[in-house]
Amino acid sequence: MRDEEQTGADGTDTRAVLEALAAGEISVAEAESRIAGYATTAAGRFDADRERRRGIPEAVLAEGKRPAETAALATTALETTGRAVVTRADSAHAAAVLDAVGAAAPDASIDHDETTRTVVVHAAGFEPPSLDATVTVVAGGTADAPVAGEAAVVAREIGATVDRIADVGVANLDRVLDQLDRIREADVVVVAAGREGALSTVLAGLVAAPVIAVPVSAGYGAGGAGTAALYGALQSCTVLTTVNVDAGFVAGAQAGLIARAVDAGD
Repeated sequence: MRDEEQTGADGTDTRAVLEALAAGEISVAEAESRIAGYATTAAGRFDADRERRRGIPEAVLAEGKRPAETAALATTALETTGRAVVTRADSAHAAAVLDAVGAAAPDASIDHDETTRTVVVHAAGFEPPSLDATVTVVAGGTADAPVAGEAAVVAREIGATVDRIADVGVANLDRVLDQLDRIREADVVVVAAGREGALSTVLAGLVAAPVIAVPVSAGYGAGGAGTAALYGALQSCTVLTTVNVDAGFVAGAQAGLIARAVDAGD
């Protein structure tokens, strides 16, 4: 090893990276990401080192960005990490990403879910992580499905096995109880529920696994827009963790980190 060898963000030899760039073996974006940990685009800097550093793949939040900006960041993600995860994508965002990826990497696999508003792209040959742990994502009703689905996508991309259970709101407890054995098999449970958000507190008293409550902005009147669900989860007399209103990404990421710990402990 050279005495003055320097390493980049992912531990690689920076000189070797520069030599690969000079030889045309890697792109400027990939070289920058290996050395600095991020890749610079016209739409901003993409954190290509987040998964190694934190265990959570970096996602591109489409909300608030123009479709072209979202597409640029998604293709940079694909180029530097082999994967792109886009959240809160409307139809225009999704179309821009699909077009850009189709031009840059026509052999990549693309999963676009209109309900969850996510676009996940894997480069050809990309091997996603795999954990020996299960995250069960429970949704109270149909209106909670987009947030629950976002959490499920993120937990899956971290490597957990994801089991989704829909429409088990507490308006009829039988719908919860007939799924209880299945929910109890989970290593961690994510519960997405709007209105008063009681589902998370009910389940937290019935299962041994950690429960993450995601208040959903479904509901109206006093306590609408997720306020009552948030306060209910924060005031829960059963032990659980609460994330912000509609924060499916955060809940899925936290569940994925717990799944990683479970997998590491096996």
